[in-house]
Amino acid sequence: MKKGISYIITIAVSLTVGVCGTMVVYHNFPPNSRDVETVVKDVTITETDSMKSSIDEVYDAVVIIETYHNTQAVGTGTGFVYKIDGDLGYIITNYHVIKDANKIQVTNTVGQTVEATLLGGDEYADIAVLSIEKDAALKVVKIGDSTAMELGDSVFTVGSPLGKKYIGTVTKGILSGKDRLVTVSSSTSGKYMMQVLQTDAAINPGNSGGPLVNMKGEVIGINSMKLVEDEIEGMGFAIPIEIAMSAIDKLEKGEKVLRPVLGVSLIDATNTYTLYYHKITIDEDVNRGAVIASVEDGYPAKEAGLQKGDVILEVNDVEVEDSAHLRFLLYKYNVGDTIKIKVYRSGKIKDVNVKLDKSAE
Repeated sequence: MKKGISYIITIAVSLTVGVCGTMVVYHNFPPNSRDVETVVKDVTITETDSMKSSIDEVYDAVVIIETYHNTQAVGTGTGFVYKIDGDLGYIITNYHVIKDANKIQVTNTVGQTVEATLLGGDEYADIAVLSIEKDAALKVVKIGDSTAMELGDSVFTVGSPLGKKYIGTVTKGILSGKDRLVTVSSSTSGKYMMQVLQTDAAINPGNSGGPLVNMKGEVIGINSMKLVEDEIEGMGFAIPIEIAMSAIDKLEKGEKVLRPVLGVSLIDATNTYTLYYHKITIDEDVNRGAVIASVEDGYPAKEAGLQKGDVILEVNDVEVEDSAHLRFLLYKYNVGDTIKIKVYRSGKIKDVNVKLDKSAE
């Protein structure tokens, strides 16, 4: 019993000494406010991926193009100023934007409207060059390099979808594909292929001819078309800027861009109905290539010995998919070049050298 009482007394004394000691320490050594403090920091959030500076590089160089035929408005598109020289500003746009127009008007971002002069155009590449008075050319774009772009790189467009109401619309996306081959048709040129850049940036009617721009504010392409189908969304295409600039000097002078011709009419190897109509029979194993339906006198194909019914399978060891692809491959060469064409004829493969000494007029 005495031990229990002693134990309780010991605990009580210890607690009393502890409490008193704490009070003495607190009284003689008050807590320093610098030792205990609540940390509050100001946090500033910055939008590091803003495109404002990039947009500023190109925005005022973009114009809306309105076309007329005999005073009747026929369409709108977009263009951009790539050069100012002397009293003139020079604009690139799509050929299909100005095709068949006999009057072209250009409006800049401050609402100034002037008449433009068509200097030259190339339907196959879908590019055209216009000139306007210098005072209406507010800014000149910087030309970039599409070959330096990688898949997934950010890009944007500036254009006028649906006309003046939405002039200067900016849309953003990524580079979705490079070196795409897209088949298009023309009432005058037939079916052919274009090598284009693919983007998911929104491209709508009226955007044609506008710039596709990298994050440095440099133009890397010319928006040309949009693949529009019910089940497909977000597939826009642009002509690589290098293709346009390679022909720009000729177009400024109103000169034609000359491309070689074979002097043949062609049918796709898979078009069995048209082959039957022309009384041409090919082996069932031949499921690609371009079939010669006729050969014109005085042209390279005739001089090289190509014949009706020949199936063109390769051009300089590159396989030919169809007639549009053949034209695409042919147009990589210049008038005066000699190419090797592999043909299928009567069950045998034959190599033929063809000198491209004629051009399309």
